[in-house]
Amino acid sequence: MEQINNNSAESKSLDIKDENIDQLKQLFPDVFSEGKIDFDALKAVLGEAIDDADERYNFTWNGKNRARQIAQTPSTGTLRPSKEDSVNWDETENLFIEGDNLEVLKLL
Repeated sequence: MEQINNNSAESKSLDIKDENIDQLKQLFPDVFSEGKIDFDALKAVLGEAIDDADERYNFTWNGKNRARQIAQTPSTGTLRPSKEDSVNWDETENLFIEGDNLEVLKLL
């Protein structure tokens, strides 16, 4: 098995935030000003697709914005199989993953 260190590309999960910003730059280059998104310009470009209604149902909780920020940061964790703790390693296709939910999901 190849050794992975902290500088390897495989040692981090995808940087979702930068990928999303790059996609926005490709789709709407005119909504960027000095490297930042001009949300008023983005709303103007999207036109009627914007919902400005104040009343709507929504799923919210204390810390939701912070959770979104954490979800978009690259993970530096690693998933490693444990053959000695596994049952029927060579025959089964099941995996048991133990760890922090968000970190494991980002790695998957």
